[in-house]
Amino acid sequence: MATPQERLAGALEALHRLQSQGRQTIRSEDLKRAERELLVKNGFLQAVMKGWYIPARPDLADGESTAWYASYWDFVREYLTERFDAQWALSPEQSLLLHAGEWTVPTQLLVRARGGRNQMTRFLHGTSVLDVNLAPPAGEDLAELRGLRLYTPKAALIAASPQVFTKQPMALRTVLATQRDASAVLGRLLEGGHSVIAGRIAGAFRNVGRDREADAILSAMRAAGYEVREKDPFDARLPHSPYRRDPSPYVHRIRLMWETMRGEIPGRFPQPPGRPNDLEGYLKAVDDIYVTDAYHSLSIEGYAVNPELIERVRRGDWNPQENEADKQHRDAMAARGYWQAFNAVKSSVRRVLAGENPGLVADQEHGDWYRELFAPSVAAGLVKAANLAGYRNSPVHIRRSRHVPLNAEAVRDAMPAFFELLTEESEPAVRVVLGHFIFVYIHPYPDGNGRTGRLLMNVMMAAGGYPWTVIPVQARDLYMAALEAASVGGDIVPFITFLAEQIGRPAPVHPR
Repeated sequence: MATPQERLAGALEALHRLQSQGRQTIRSEDLKRAERELLVKNGFLQAVMKGWYIPARPDLADGESTAWYASYWDFVREYLTERFDAQWALSPEQSLLLHAGEWTVPTQLLVRARGGRNQMTRFLHGTSVLDVNLAPPAGEDLAELRGLRLYTPKAALIAASPQVFTKQPMALRTVLATQRDASAVLGRLLEGGHSVIAGRIAGAFRNVGRDREADAILSAMRAAGYEVREKDPFDARLPHSPYRRDPSPYVHRIRLMWETMRGEIPGRFPQPPGRPNDLEGYLKAVDDIYVTDAYHSLSIEGYAVNPELIERVRRGDWNPQENEADKQHRDAMAARGYWQAFNAVKSSVRRVLAGENPGLVADQEHGDWYRELFAPSVAAGLVKAANLAGYRNSPVHIRRSRHVPLNAEAVRDAMPAFFELLTEESEPAVRVVLGHFIFVYIHPYPDGNGRTGRLLMNVMMAAGGYPWTVIPVQARDLYMAALEAASVGGDIVPFITFLAEQIGRPAPVHPR
């Protein structure tokens, strides 16, 4: 008779076979009942609803949302296809969000489906799907993205409610900016005689700085005998249109976020003191705060460190080649990596204090900071050497966050745009706030994005003459909530306020 350990091992093998096929959604019939019950009992499977499961991690606490948010879009695809076969599509409004590269998990997903029940089905963590009995798009109006059935951008712009322009302005501006010209949507407007919608879309194009497309829509509709009145559907117009020709929605989104959010910073952030005259004195203060900064930054990420360990790795009283305990000590590797990265960042701080452009310095050297951060873990065999190659090649997920970071291909489009914005920016406070936020919003690396983002923030702090600023682990929940408000809701104000309150504030004393 098999032991309990052998039975669990067999169940895990069965789950592994399914995951090796790319399955992230598990049905009851995919596993034997005994296997399924063992996996649920031991935390390797999590029930979403009767008969439907997702893989989970047993080391995470009850109520942890990460597995659900990571599996959400795969689950939705499988669930809707099982119910409606190919006769479903996400709503025009949700389609526009996904075409804009906005993959945040919605609290309620609206679906159009033949045979929809006009009822809400509840999922995990306050999420749900509402399927309405409406015909989904077909033919040229139907698009597919990561297996999800969507309206094409042109069809979605016509079918979406006017309110989407005020509720989701960033996404709508992004979609408009990615359109090569107005011909695709114009053809549909003329076919349907959509004079009111034509006036709205023309106004929307003009709002993002695309006057040529707006004029083309108006003139063509009027030439066809339609009376069209242009109306801007957005609540406001950006002071400066960041539109540039680029096929990537992520580049447009990053530029729009920067332009929209930067206007919220003046008046909410302390005036920059200006670069200090005493360069060596500033660097000495940075040295003096190292132990405190390392303790709090590592603790925010969940590492169990203390000042004694941090001091030991700084002194070099740490030998993974000869000491097996050091070699296996994940926290010691992280502490040593932070020390090496901190020293690399000090070199960058010296450059910006000497007057070099901080955005350009960060662009040139952020890869060095990241490699130093993980070099000891690679040397100890705890992290794959390939992780030091550069930006990630696979998805990442942020614990307990509805925000889904950019896919790996999008990262390679977005990061150059981000550093262009950082280099072109003239306001020190904007560089501090948006430098940190947009870096972690993109999440370019497999790990260490929070630590690298805080180091980047302090390089921007130095460029404005602000002191090196520690984000205390005691404020972690406030910090993460402020980042979530900006990432998911587009509200940067809580993050501005949070960072402003940390400047010049002594970090809480770390335990000895």
